[in-house]
Amino acid sequence: ILSATVDAAADTQGTSAPETVVPSSVPQPKDDFQEELVIRPLHSGDIYASFQFRTLWDTDFMRENKVSHYRLFPKSLGQVISKFSVRELHISFTQGYWRTMQWGQPFIPSPPGAELWVWFQDSVTDVDATWKELTNVLSGIFCASLNFIDSTNTVQPSASFKPLGIGNVTDHSFLRYATLPREIVCTENLTPWKKLLPCGSKAGLAVLLKSEKLFHSSFHSQAVHIRSVCQDWQCKTTSWELRQTVNSVFDLHNSGQAKREWSLFKMFSRTLTEACPLASSSKLYIDITDNPQQFELSPATSLLSQAVVLGDRRTFSVYDLTQETTFGSVRSLNLLIRWKSNEGEMLRPLLHAERYVAGYGLQTGEIHTLMYNNHPYRSFPVLLLDSVPWYLRLYIHTLSVTSKGKDNKPSYIHYEPSKDRVKPHLLEMLIQLPPNSVTEVTVQFERALLKWTEYPPDPNHGFYVGSSVISSLVPSTVAMDTNSTRERPLFSSFFPCKEESSYFVRIYTEPLLVNLPTPDFSMPYNVICLTCTVVAVGYGSLYNLLTRSFQIEEPNPGLAKRIANVIRKMRGVPPL
Repeated sequence: ILSATVDAAADTQGTSAPETVVPSSVPQPKDDFQEELVIRPLHSGDIYASFQFRTLWDTDFMRENKVSHYRLFPKSLGQVISKFSVRELHISFTQGYWRTMQWGQPFIPSPPGAELWVWFQDSVTDVDATWKELTNVLSGIFCASLNFIDSTNTVQPSASFKPLGIGNVTDHSFLRYATLPREIVCTENLTPWKKLLPCGSKAGLAVLLKSEKLFHSSFHSQAVHIRSVCQDWQCKTTSWELRQTVNSVFDLHNSGQAKREWSLFKMFSRTLTEACPLASSSKLYIDITDNPQQFELSPATSLLSQAVVLGDRRTFSVYDLTQETTFGSVRSLNLLIRWKSNEGEMLRPLLHAERYVAGYGLQTGEIHTLMYNNHPYRSFPVLLLDSVPWYLRLYIHTLSVTSKGKDNKPSYIHYEPSKDRVKPHLLEMLIQLPPNSVTEVTVQFERALLKWTEYPPDPNHGFYVGSSVISSLVPSTVAMDTNSTRERPLFSSFFPCKEESSYFVRIYTEPLLVNLPTPDFSMPYNVICLTCTVVAVGYGSLYNLLTRSFQIEEPNPGLAKRIANVIRKMRGVPPL
């Protein structure tokens, strides 16, 4: 069970391959670019939009002769791969929390805030120093606060986060994982992200990525994934894949709409006029699986496509942007989705999770993680990863796992205790979830008292704890495609599949907001005011007594006496 779950996201068909030799008589492009937009109408009236842009390049960044000519692949990321000997890189910036029970499973999951995990090549000697330098470089590329990633929020998982590309890596000392749950995503993060695209935001689907509308949504996430993939079934030739994704959920009520009706212009304030000239494929997919009669599309399309996504066979209406007939006579595509009825129910996800903090006071507490298996008769294992900051001191002897009121002993536990101001806790467990059950994982902790210089500017807001990561092989209702080199839509080909009976799922829980014992930071102000008052009154009075000179002043004489003294002065007689 452990090997099946741990290796779920790994494609172990090969490790490396020489660069493809193309005959000079038949020139072929060595790179390729594709773009897709998937729109899924949700039962709540909201709408889910997922952008995916993929750039393939069959080059070798690790060769001695450095790559100097770039066409579609961004040069900034190519230099990062070669300089830091990166095997895989995955980075995401997310604002909001994905509501699994209301929206279903996303195509590519991501936790709130910033997430970064990297696999390095075996040639790296000092992984920690390379990791630190890499985070600083990525912080500059994406204009983010990734430079705050250090040893206090970095972990080295032993079972989670297997490579998603080529390679059967078992030495997890070359893996680093870190999150910044408080990272705020804004326009300065989206702008450099769009500049990595071959057409930028000037043509193709990227023209819809308008920050004013995108950041007004209920949920938005942007990510960059770099890995090496196979070009053929035998994996004799490989290429580097850069996948850029944007996921967003537009809320019906926040948009100010009175009826359930969406269009590209209402969502993005723009319409599509052309595909990216450098793209070999540019398509727009509309998910019509749940109830094709529930809503209507305008303009209509006769192109339909089926794909196996997250263990379910889905039907999509397809708009090919490379065909001029798609845009009509006005050379503009403003897709309209209009609901006819509110009937129908969403298929409940087989796996979801949630987490919260229990307890009272500011000394101790308890972390509860709930994992739901909604399958009626199948049990399956899940791999749980928890990274807890050092200032929450876990009592690992209080760890308990219960399912249906009974103890559920994990088949695998890996725990690394924290060191104050050095590294966080790391807890990984492999747990079997019984069918139609709720499994609860609890552990108690004690809050540490920080130094007064370690508190943020708003200490009473609380301290964030990153999301738990749950990875699992979930039973599939249809046969999954295990051939990763077969031509498929981008949204169904991110996680590699090795078994036909199950598919890989990774979900994230909510981040935690924990209050720590906080000193009264107004006391220094009070002390300063009181001290200054005492100094001003006490020392000022003493200083006046020591430095002031006193003179006795006689009372003013009367008028008669003054006149007599004047006369006596004129006569030369001493005054009275």
